[in-house]
Amino acid sequence: MPWKRRPFSTGGLTRALNISDLREVARRRVPGFVFEYVEGGSEDEASLQCNRTSFAALRLVPQTLVDTSSRHQRVEILGRSAAAPLVIGPTGLNGMLHADGDIGLARAAAKLGIPYTLSTMSTTRLEDVAKQAGGRLWMQLYVMKNRAIAENIMSRAADAGYEALVFTTDANVFGSREWDRRSYRQPGKPTLRAQLDALRHPGWLIEVLGRNGIPRFKNLEAFLPPGAASAVGGSTIIPQLFEPTITWDDLTWIRRIWPRKLLIKGVLSVADAERAAALGCDGIVVTNHGGRQLDSCVTPLDVLPEIVAAVGKRLTIVIDGGIRRGTDIVKALALGANAVMTGRATLYGLAASGERGVERALEILTTETDRVLGQLGCNSVANLGPHILRRC
Repeated sequence: MPWKRRPFSTGGLTRALNISDLREVARRRVPGFVFEYVEGGSEDEASLQCNRTSFAALRLVPQTLVDTSSRHQRVEILGRSAAAPLVIGPTGLNGMLHADGDIGLARAAAKLGIPYTLSTMSTTRLEDVAKQAGGRLWMQLYVMKNRAIAENIMSRAADAGYEALVFTTDANVFGSREWDRRSYRQPGKPTLRAQLDALRHPGWLIEVLGRNGIPRFKNLEAFLPPGAASAVGGSTIIPQLFEPTITWDDLTWIRRIWPRKLLIKGVLSVADAERAAALGCDGIVVTNHGGRQLDSCVTPLDVLPEIVAAVGKRLTIVIDGGIRRGTDIVKALALGANAVMTGRATLYGLAASGERGVERALEILTTETDRVLGQLGCNSVANLGPHILRRC
C-alpha cells in the first residue's frame, strides 16, 4: 500500500503534535452530534471557512542573524501581565464535552497565567468556577428579554471576584447552524441515528452523562421554568429569552452597574469600535462569532487593521475566529491585536481529554508561538508589526 499521511488520533495527548491532531482525537471520543455542536458554522459556513483563509492569505517576513535567546510571550491584557497573548473565550454547554468542562478550561488558563471567559450558558455555576479554578476570570454576558437575568449575573460575578465582563452583542438573532440542526428531529431531541451513535461512545456516556446527568444551564436555573434548565429542555426555551432589541442603551446601563473592566464582543466596524470607546468600554473583541451567526460576514482579521488604527490607543483589542496555529496568533498580533481569543482550539483539547487536553492545546499554541517568534527574529510581541507581513 502506498504511504498515506494521517494525523494522529489515538495513542495519548503527547502524540497530538498540533491542534488538528487534537481535533481528530476529540472527533473520535465524543458522539457526532456533540462534535457537530462545536464544529459547525451557520448556513453555507462561508464565514467559518473565510476565518481560516484570511490567515492563510498572509505571509511572514523574517529577519535573520538576530539573537533571540531571550524571547518571551508576556503581554499586558487589560492592564495586567499575562504569560501569553491568549484568552480562552466563552463557549456554552461545555459540560457536553466533559463533565467538568468549564472548570477544566478555567484551571488550564490559570496554570498558564491567562484569562478564562465563562459563558452565561455555562453548565457550571460561576461561583463554583471561581472557587475551584481561580485565576483571571472574565464573565460573558447575554442581555435577554428579562433584564433581571443580566443584573443577577453581573451582581454574582462581581461578588465572586470576576475581573471583567464581556458583553456579547452579535447573538440577539440566532444564526442558523444547519449541520447542527440535522442531528435533531426536533429541538432537544436527537435523531435515532444520533442516539445510536452516542451508544458507540461508552467512554463519553460514562464520563458526561454517568457523572452529572444531562448538562444544565446552571447560571440560569432560577429564571427558567421547571425542566427547562437542562440541555434538552432548555433548547426550546432558551432561544425565546433572546430578542433583537438590545441597543447601545443597554451598554450604557451595563456600564452604570458593572464596576470593573468591560468589553464588547461582536465588533466588526470602526464606527462600532469608536462608539464602544466613547461609552466607556475598556476593550472590544473583534469577532464574527466563530462563523456561527451571520454567514458571508467579513472576517475579524480583515477589519482588524482599520479598527486598530481608529481605537488601538484607547481600547484593549482582542480578536477571535480561526486561531489554530502559532502563526495565526503572531499574524493577529502583528496587525495590532493585544491578544487572541481561542474557542474551538481549546474545546478540541477539552473534548479529547478534559483539563489535560486543554493544557495540551495551550502548550501547542504557546510552543508554536515561541518558535515563530524565534524564526522571525523577534524577542517579544513588541517586535511584531505590519512590516513582517505580506499578502499573497
